[in-house]
Amino acid sequence: MIHTYSSETIRFEIKYKKRTSMGIYVDIYGNVEVQAPKGTPDESVLQLLEGKWDWIQEKSKEMKDRMLGPKEKVYDHDESFLYLGHTYPIQISQDINIKQDHVVFDGNKLYIYVKQLEDEKIKQALKRFYYQQCKKLVEKSIQSFQSNFKTKPRSIRISDSKSTWGTCDSKLQLTFNWRLSMAPLEVIDYVVVHEMCHMVHLNHDRSFWRLVGKIIPDYKEQENWLALSSWKMTI
Repeated sequence: MIHTYSSETIRFEIKYKKRTSMGIYVDIYGNVEVQAPKGTPDESVLQLLEGKWDWIQEKSKEMKDRMLGPKEKVYDHDESFLYLGHTYPIQISQDINIKQDHVVFDGNKLYIYVKQLEDEKIKQALKRFYYQQCKKLVEKSIQSFQSNFKTKPRSIRISDSKSTWGTCDSKLQLTFNWRLSMAPLEVIDYVVVHEMCHMVHLNHDRSFWRLVGKIIPDYKEQENWLALSSWKMTI
């Protein structure tokens, strides 16, 4: 079916099922599906669509962008980068007198100060910022959840892993991916708790997941965020 609202048109499919309420789902290709109880009037479906219109547009675009993959970053003013789950524009300034290239976040922009206006210098300044922020955020999260554990981690490292968000080895050494600082705080907390639970259960058995769920009841939502958003966590 097709529906136009606010000068925008979307295609969607309705599936009638044995359920008590309506729900809207956007698949990995950006297709929109409405699931509704049998006998639901079309008017009610359209009202639901219009009520969720902005969310549908945003989610559909996100899924389609995901299919295309991350675009190559341009290290220039107003290019956007993820930080704590939101995208922020960058502002670049050259200052040959600074001791070290660095980034300052003011809540609205990522201000990048470099001695030389070179893409690689800007990229490395950003990466250093994410590393530093990840270390601070992870340490704060560990302190917040430590009361749930009898054992403490022996060390905390930040890495440049291409395959994992975090690890815990048999020596209770925790390692976390610097890209986590691009994720929302609740996602960072989940990854931290996940690895801390490995201090108790080294494998992913039922006891492990029960412990994770006890501390982070909505952990599947955080896993889902990573599954859908990891493609854009790049610099």
